[in-house]
Amino acid sequence: MDITERIKQVRNEIRHAAEKYGRDPDAVNLLAVSKTKPIDAILAAYGVGQRLFGENYLQEALDKMAELARLDIEWHFIGRIQSNKTRQIAENFAWVHGVDDLRQARRLSEQRPEQAGPLNLCLQVNLSGEKSKGGVMPTALPGLAHEIAALPRVILRGLMTLPAPESDFSLQREPFRRMRQLLEELRTQGFPVDTLSMGMSDDLEAAIAEGATIVRIGRALFGPR
Repeated sequence: MDITERIKQVRNEIRHAAEKYGRDPDAVNLLAVSKTKPIDAILAAYGVGQRLFGENYLQEALDKMAELARLDIEWHFIGRIQSNKTRQIAENFAWVHGVDDLRQARRLSEQRPEQAGPLNLCLQVNLSGEKSKGGVMPTALPGLAHEIAALPRVILRGLMTLPAPESDFSLQREPFRRMRQLLEELRTQGFPVDTLSMGMSDDLEAAIAEGATIVRIGRALFGPR
């Protein structure tokens, strides 16, 4: 199966899952995770209407952006953020998934070109409490959201998470349900957040069932790395 067929298949899965759980399929955006994939693969996906692409590795992403600058691609940064890389991220991406501290957000705000418009941010939440994993703890989320919402050239759009792999469907849903609750809590506190970035190739349906608005799909679209 080639990339165009895989994309059609994943889009069908998104539509079926959304309809199954009473959601509008158009409310779930497909983010094609194109890290380590060649330009030809991105062009094939673009050719069947894919416009959102996610990259983890900054230099690789910048090279792709330069080569594909003529295309109307919306680039999302989804990797760990290093302090010495924030300027290039702020200057080149439309979205950043994975902000987890104020220092990162402040640097992105300060380094975002004014003419580029605000940079969309999703806060990464650490639901497991493991110190080895990135993300803000749920108890610290409201305070961090309040501080980031005050920054001038970024906009807090919502939350993202990377839960531990789980094969049981009901167990897959648990962390995504908690994310939905956290987003709803932020809304009740007055934050105009609208995004849940969660769900990958193996837990797509569970994420959509619990309200995902962006699903980050790599392997199911492009094949194994």
